[in-house]
Amino acid sequence: MHLRRTAIRTLTVFVGLFVATFLMSSCGKKEVKPVSQESKLAQEAFQLAETLRNAYVKNDRETFVDNCTNDGYRELVGAIKKFDKAELIFTPTWVEIKDSSVYLSVSWKGVWTLGTKTREERGLGVLVLDGKPLKLAKVQRDNPFSQPE
Repeated sequence: MHLRRTAIRTLTVFVGLFVATFLMSSCGKKEVKPVSQESKLAQEAFQLAETLRNAYVKNDRETFVDNCTNDGYRELVGAIKKFDKAELIFTPTWVEIKDSSVYLSVSWKGVWTLGTKTREERGLGVLVLDGKPLKLAKVQRDNPFSQPE
């Protein structure tokens, strides 16, 4: 009887270890897929949009020079209106990659203050980004940098 209990315990421990080993080996790490080039471009586009947004709010033209093509800079600076304070929020909604250009659609919402007047606007703009590293080449549709109108 004592020998039988010992054999059952041993068998139970053996089966338990076998099941645990099987489960651990079958639940190993999954294969990690490399990040696609398109995903890297999209992330770079998101970062650039945030950099441009911060530069606009701070009225930092040097950052615009560094992050825009020559034509993009001229268009951007020509569109900027005077303001004392601005709050601007970008929400990326779509990224499209065509040839060597990245089209980043951003839903934006902003509040601009000039003197005692405050103005709220919202819209959907498309930032056209070119080059390596990406730089702003053009703004299509509603331009958040040309506010308040």
